[in-house]
Amino acid sequence: MQFHHHGYVSTDPRVSPASGTGLDRPSEPPENVDVLIVGSGPAGMLLAAQLSFFPTVTTRLIERREGRLPIGQADGIQARSVETFQAFGFAGRITAEAYQICAMNFWAPDPDDKTRIVRTSRAIDDPHGISEFPHLIVNQARVLDYFAEAAANAPGRITPDFGCEFLSLERGEGEYPVTATVRETKDGKTSERVIRAKYVVGCDGARSQVRESIGLHLVGQAAMHAWAVMDVLVVTDFPDIRTKCAIQSHAGSILLIPREGGYLFRMYVDLGDTASEDHGEVRKTTVEQAIIKANEILHPYSIDVKNVAWYSVYEVGHRLTSRFDDNDSDPRVFIAGDACHTHSAKAGQGMNVSMQDGFNLGWKLGSVLTGRSPESLLRTYHGERQVIAQNLIDFDKEWSTLMAIKPEDWDREESLDEFYQRTAEFPAGFMTQYLPSMIIADAANQSLAEGYPIGKRFKSARVIRIADAVPAHLGHHARADGRWRIYAFADIDRTALNSWAEWMLHSPESPLLRFTPAGSDPDSVFDIKVIYQQDYSEIEIPTIPKVFLPQVGPFELIDYEKIYAARSDDDIFETRGIDRGGAVVVVRPDQYVAGVWPLTAPAELAAFFAGNMLPAN
Repeated sequence: MQFHHHGYVSTDPRVSPASGTGLDRPSEPPENVDVLIVGSGPAGMLLAAQLSFFPTVTTRLIERREGRLPIGQADGIQARSVETFQAFGFAGRITAEAYQICAMNFWAPDPDDKTRIVRTSRAIDDPHGISEFPHLIVNQARVLDYFAEAAANAPGRITPDFGCEFLSLERGEGEYPVTATVRETKDGKTSERVIRAKYVVGCDGARSQVRESIGLHLVGQAAMHAWAVMDVLVVTDFPDIRTKCAIQSHAGSILLIPREGGYLFRMYVDLGDTASEDHGEVRKTTVEQAIIKANEILHPYSIDVKNVAWYSVYEVGHRLTSRFDDNDSDPRVFIAGDACHTHSAKAGQGMNVSMQDGFNLGWKLGSVLTGRSPESLLRTYHGERQVIAQNLIDFDKEWSTLMAIKPEDWDREESLDEFYQRTAEFPAGFMTQYLPSMIIADAANQSLAEGYPIGKRFKSARVIRIADAVPAHLGHHARADGRWRIYAFADIDRTALNSWAEWMLHSPESPLLRFTPAGSDPDSVFDIKVIYQQDYSEIEIPTIPKVFLPQVGPFELIDYEKIYAARSDDDIFETRGIDRGGAVVVVRPDQYVAGVWPLTAPAELAAFFAGNMLPAN
């Protein structure tokens, strides 16, 4: 964490000084806004936190509830999400209160006595070291709390406008072409009013009114299979009660997930197939009936339920919208999260994918509304996220189907635990790979950095900070502040690096000069870092090019946290397949690798940014 560069700070350094719309922020939404977010779920709260780093953008988030969500249905937090939390500054804090999944155990009928279940295997949660971040279980409400804190502490000071319900919208012309009608409830009185916006984002769930207002519908089908889900406190003789388990018996299946706090756990209890003429009758299954069913599945073990914190019954369904926005050429209304894709809960993907929807869209809206990028950038949101949602639904169909198969009907060569381990990268959130576009380059130079696949998220690696010999994770320094990251990996004798750095600092074609507004900090748009191949002790700071030592803040203090060296015991050039001749790796504000270039081809780098950014005024 860096602070003091604007003067001595004696208060909480996580609270940034307010600026722009964060100064004297009105208590009620103004008549005209740049971005109107509808819904304070995971997608909406992340979007608000992201846009709070663009304080010149007027953003309001409306929520029909009267206050914060007290308890959420989602609880699975994949490693990619924790990686995202790191960018918003709360990964460590939420990890400390969460339950950490390190293993998953599998249970099936005893071959010698089919009425009993026995443990058949144990699987490590991340056997391939996909991420340095853990797989967590924590109440969705706490995730929203942390994003709310991030939004309120960022310069824009965004807070939800509770008690404000979205009713409908119309699209017209002018500077604020979207007219939204909302209903506000204050002091027991209800009234309707109009808010005009440049952009509206519907994060208002599976029954999204924003989606309906632009004529889109969730399309798909139900799997005709029902599950009871409950968060419970129990006394039990089941030995794996504090380990995530997939339990299959002749009486049905259970997915058991321990919860945060050391005592609570969640059970998804298989209620079996439902008939087409059921008409929702299965949803009337009582918690007492679900507990009886759970005990039948767990035999010879049992649970004595002492308290039920939450209970619901749902039928598996997989649905997706055809578009994530309202217009091919000039999108003004977007939808995110459950408003555009729904699926089962057992793969633990809903909240995670919804947050990535918000992360993908947030920096793009901020970039367009601050004049950094053309409006065409917003067309990439649908193109990138709709296909990811379809991939999720395809995966979830297979996983939820496998969970419901009875052991005697299993005729696959691959067991459930083998499938779980083989597909681990997908549910962890790391299979996303965006295709070439105005913000994703082609793979012509991929061989220069094999460990950073273009279009996939930037996988951090350990390095040494040169200025103070502090061990660091290269990617952990990046914040969700809307800036592009440019990592320059030095060639062995630094000749190419120094030439590239000189070009970046002085050439009229340099993106640093073309797209950084006059009078702002030199790293306000591009966060440029260097990684040397030599030991940190061999690099003297006076020999490091000035572009990697920018002077920031009103006192023009030197930032020493952009200069790194490879570790002797864990060389990033080896672990990430970086060419010893050097390379430039560009990472988008949402942590996805945008492209790889040689140090000797600065014109190609300039051409890439010229295709997605606008010259600064």
